[in-house]
Amino acid sequence: MRHFGHIAPEVRQRLFHQEPCEFGTDSPARLLSAALGATLYSPATRPRLADDIVKQAGLGVVSMVLCLEDSIDDADVAAGEENLVRQFADLAGRDRAELPLLFVRVRTPEQIPDLVQRFGASVRLLSGFVLPKFTEERGIPFLEALASAETASGHRLFAMPVLESPELLYRESRVETLEGIARAVDKYRDRVLALRLGVTDFCSSYGLRRAPDMTAYDVHVVASVISDVVNLLGRADGTGFTVTGPVWEYFRVPERMFKPMLRTSPFLEGQAVELREKLIEHAMDGLLREISLDQANGLLGKTCIHPSHVLPVHALSVVSHEEFGDAADILRPERGGGGVLRSAYTNKMNEVKPHRAWAERTMLRAEVFGVAREDVSFVDLLAAGIPG
Repeated sequence: MRHFGHIAPEVRQRLFHQEPCEFGTDSPARLLSAALGATLYSPATRPRLADDIVKQAGLGVVSMVLCLEDSIDDADVAAGEENLVRQFADLAGRDRAELPLLFVRVRTPEQIPDLVQRFGASVRLLSGFVLPKFTEERGIPFLEALASAETASGHRLFAMPVLESPELLYRESRVETLEGIARAVDKYRDRVLALRLGVTDFCSSYGLRRAPDMTAYDVHVVASVISDVVNLLGRADGTGFTVTGPVWEYFRVPERMFKPMLRTSPFLEGQAVELREKLIEHAMDGLLREISLDQANGLLGKTCIHPSHVLPVHALSVVSHEEFGDAADILRPERGGGGVLRSAYTNKMNEVKPHRAWAERTMLRAEVFGVAREDVSFVDLLAAGIPG
């Protein structure tokens, strides 16, 4: 699979200076963690789940979570498990069906080995498990169960812990909880693909819900947690993990209080005024703003609960021609001793040593999401990705 693989090759050639790479379930973890992109959640109880998965793959989704936790009723867990086993068997029987990376969000550690055993041969379609309300105490049993299931099945399985517990939110317990999480995920580093943020749960602890013209970063109690998670668990010194952005809850805007956050000029240049109006109508201006803030704060990828959110996440993840040029200049072998140079776009300073970690991360993002041509904007990428 590849990002933007659902659009015609000739269109990709027109849009990309460097096209997104191909990757699959057996790709290196470092590549997969960056390539997750917009991870689309779906209840595990959907009766036509296999069809849904194939359909979303055809629309550009490269990672999905099939949820047995908060998205379904407590009474439906057993039926959800049975449905997953049936749907995986269905998918395994489809010849040459291109599928996303598939993860199952479980409730208890015991579900992990049980599901892996019940999947049988179709476990080859499973990339791993999402672990809810992760702390050191609650998380270790999940990670131990995953390691045992991997050994028993002979199939590589990844974990994606969700950081969403009240202990992580509350000031008096945050540092201790973060340090415990760091110990747990470091012990199982080879199996932890990414850390996910459960911002909805954070908000619920205070009876909060952000409006569609507010981002997670406007809710200060939430923004402070994101900051601390990245501070300890998202470092660029080799100890950190990929941390993904929080879910965006809206797909159609109610009555708007504030003016839209989406500038007009990029859409005028691309003659895409109607696209801008459609994005605003569907609350996408807030989403686009939040994606940009995710990236500025060290997050990559995003949890999504609606298919319409996928393309904006991917379009804004593409590396611009300017970013690529700066990163390439910084990483030239002859620059190993440091120094300062002017950007090829003559609009900024590139300081080799301080900007090296940024450049390395940018090159990894360029590998999985591609590099736009010099005259291509995110508006062009959005427009090209929308089904005709």
